[in-house]
Amino acid sequence: MTKLTLGSHPYLLGFDQLERLLERNAKSGNEGYPPFNIEQTSENAYRITLAVAGFAENDLSITVEDHQLVIRGRQGDDSEGRVFLHRGIAARQFQRSFVLADGVEVGEAVMENGLLHVDLTRAVPEQVVQKINIRKG
Repeated sequence: MTKLTLGSHPYLLGFDQLERLLERNAKSGNEGYPPFNIEQTSENAYRITLAVAGFAENDLSITVEDHQLVIRGRQGDDSEGRVFLHRGIAARQFQRSFVLADGVEVGEAVMENGLLHVDLTRAVPEQVVQKINIRKG
């Protein structure tokens, strides 16, 4: 049995990068922390919202690395000198990655009531028609 790939289809030229992105995304750990929403705010705009209660702005970092939006969180240990009878609020680190399509740009990030909002915009590509001349060989 052979595996059908995007690169092996004769009409899909240059999609090998997309195939690698799909494979990388499938292999990444798909844990549920922190929970997040993705909403479309207009025809060409999106908003990712992560529930990051307990994290301060200094505990979070947002980067774009190789067409991926990467959001990391790491809380400092402030439990020194404190005695917990029960500790149900975990102070754990996280990393969330979102693959960005070509033309998607990250706008601003806003922290509000324990929610981190990251706005994205998609540039509408220009319709280009290119005429190719045929020369005699």
